[in-house]
Amino acid sequence: MSMNQGLKPKSQDRPEIVQLPGMWAIPISRREMVRQGLFSAAGLWLAGGRGLWSREAPAATAKSVIQIWMWGGPSHLDTFDPKPAAGYDYCGPLAKPIPTNVDGIQIGELLPLLAQQTDKYSIIRSMTHGINSHETASYMVQTGRKPGERLVYPCVGAVVSLFKGYNAGYSGLIPPYIVLTQPQGRFSEDGFLGQRYKPFATGGDPAQARFAVEGVVAPGITDQRQQGRRELLHQLDTMGKNLKGHPSLKALEEAEQQAYELILGDAGKVFDLSQEKEEMRDRYGRNTFGQSCLVARRLIERGVPYITINSQGWDTHRQHFQAMRQRLPQVDRGMATLIQDLSERGLLDSTVIWWGGEFGRTPRVQWEAPWNGGRGHYGPVFSAVVAGGGFKGGRVIGASDARGEEVKDRPVYPCDLIGSIYELLGIDVNAKLPNPEGLDIRVTPTAADGIQTAGRLKEIM
Repeated sequence: MSMNQGLKPKSQDRPEIVQLPGMWAIPISRREMVRQGLFSAAGLWLAGGRGLWSREAPAATAKSVIQIWMWGGPSHLDTFDPKPAAGYDYCGPLAKPIPTNVDGIQIGELLPLLAQQTDKYSIIRSMTHGINSHETASYMVQTGRKPGERLVYPCVGAVVSLFKGYNAGYSGLIPPYIVLTQPQGRFSEDGFLGQRYKPFATGGDPAQARFAVEGVVAPGITDQRQQGRRELLHQLDTMGKNLKGHPSLKALEEAEQQAYELILGDAGKVFDLSQEKEEMRDRYGRNTFGQSCLVARRLIERGVPYITINSQGWDTHRQHFQAMRQRLPQVDRGMATLIQDLSERGLLDSTVIWWGGEFGRTPRVQWEAPWNGGRGHYGPVFSAVVAGGGFKGGRVIGASDARGEEVKDRPVYPCDLIGSIYELLGIDVNAKLPNPEGLDIRVTPTAADGIQTAGRLKEIM
């Protein structure tokens, strides 16, 4: 089966048949599962025992991951691997890298706040896979697997949801895998694990006055009106009154209670940024990216295992430098504040932050028409950033050559980075993954699977 054959449609409302104990089968979508509270207690019925942990997992230093995904692929030369000596054809107008608070490390000039947090994160300047297509590169970076194999593999968030979600004792009403705010959409994130491990994409915009989270916050409907609807529903529920105490209806009542706790109770308030001080919201930046970083911190405080911030707009074939002057300051403020805020709250040591995209962008600027100053896709070498959860700060792993065109030292392949994150989370990288064909599939691939690897990031773990 090719990867494209395994892709699912973008719709998040594809029905699944859910069978609750002692009840009839119910066609239900993921969104409806959130609305009805089935992600928690009833979700445990769905999970079942799978015998996933065949041996003792490594000791965990991290509890959660925040993946900051630069959808489209950010330029490595303009961010964390500047090359001022390469000249104007490579640097364009961004040719003045700035020092950081770690001696010997410089980063792009549009990242002054992140420069003051460099002691808390490490830069990988030698990420590589050689793929220049969005779909296949995204798949490779987020699964560690080659595209076009027999099965579509799950991404990191789905695997973490499997090992750290409801199967592993997570009991929160907030789903264990959240995407802020739009699905990444390049491939089916759940892969062969199935839709139970698909992320819950919030929709909405946290920078708006009211963050309208899909299935949790209804636009234009106040909490009071929602409560009134619930009371009216109970008044009309004659079957519930006649069969009060029946075991099957009791299960639905519990699910309803959980759903309304998510919508009207304390659980759903995690998305209510009006609870934050205005100064804190300003500190993160009053834009979608900055406020998404703030929501991510609040989700970490609630113990959510995996959060992806999907930042779009990095596929800069045209007007690249104009886009960088607009977008990089937002990333600089939001990400730097997130790192510092987690550190100040004592949460950075237990939270992995992973920044990057599916590839970098062409080191040489495409000045010619029709690009007129754009950068294309570039998979031979690119950058990533990791912080927290057991990753050391103030380090640089690997290097690209003088023009940022090839790996010069210590290549890092996607499976190397992914495996390192799993280890910090205490996930056994050799554990078996359940799959519909009953194959012997491990959490991370090895060289025997035909995957290039250069080893875990032990230098910074």
